Amino acid sequence: MEKDLKKALVLLNMGAPRDLDEVGVFLKNMFNDKNIITTKSALLRKFIAFMIVLTRSKEAKSNYKHLGSKSPLLKHTDNLINKLKDHFDEYLISSIMRYTPPFAIDELKWLKAKKVEEIVLFPLYPQYSTTTTKSSLEDFYISCKEIDYHPKIVEIKNFYDNRLYNQAIIENIKKTLENKDANEFDLIFSAHSLPQKIVDSGDPYQKETLINVDILENMLKEEGINFNKIHLAYQSKLGPIKWLEPSLESKLKELLNKRVLIYPISFILDNSETEFELDIEYKELANELGYEEYLVSKCLNDSDLFIKAMQDIINKAT
Repeated sequence: MEKDLKKALVLLNMGAPRDLDEVGVFLKNMFNDKNIITTKSALLRKFIAFMIVLTRSKEAKSNYKHLGSKSPLLKHTDNLINKLKDHFDEYLISSIMRYTPPFAIDELKWLKAKKVEEIVLFPLYPQYSTTTTKSSLEDFYISCKEIDYHPKIVEIKNFYDNRLYNQAIIENIKKTLENKDANEFDLIFSAHSLPQKIVDSGDPYQKETLINVDILENMLKEEGINFNKIHLAYQSKLGPIKWLEPSLESKLKELLNKRVLIYPISFILDNSETEFELDIEYKELANELGYEEYLVSKCLNDSDLFIKAMQDIINKAT
């Protein structure tokens, strides 16, 4: 029998296509987001979104075909939710996606019907950005207002500096290395890129990512794990405007050491940008560039240490 719980833990994420037909939905909703396409004209944003969907859908669908015609984010989200249910007895566990179902309005109607009085919002973005955390939070509050639902809200804005979270990353890096010598590898933290103009307008994402890399570099040294060199690079650039640099492509081209380990620092759950972009596309580039070893670490997904980190983060926030 389901418990009559008054608190909910809600995971926030971008969402992902469940099938090839949903690719267009995902792209359309994403590029109609005013936090992504920042022009003040809604009409211009709609036109830009239309053009992106028109030009990107075929390539995006082709990419997803390599992943079984759906995003791996979906199974990792389900696995995480199922595991959280065993560790957060006092909470209903729910997930809201920004650009694909389950949408905020539908999940909130369910939570309201359940008479949930307090909601902990946990965006699965370690570093805060207007394009991710802010967008998801805004969408949540707009939906609350729409259905006249006013629970107590606890927000997790970021958690890039939580020690248990960073320890979980280091554990994954160790697993990826297996018995290999870290000294022989360069470590690249790969972060999702942003248009430079968004960062210049005050978005803290790049600053928090740089701090995150510094924290991890120090923690690795504390554990006696010494890579040849440690770098930060950016992936997933789209369009002709200036984005954060260096790109992962340019970083791979400039490295003299041809053994590298990639860790996707801006993602909690594996998705198309890790399992296709990093595991397939950039691996092909590394092979062309003569890399002897090219390793990609898994995201934290539902790791035990990440669950402990979530408990620590939520306990401190509540």
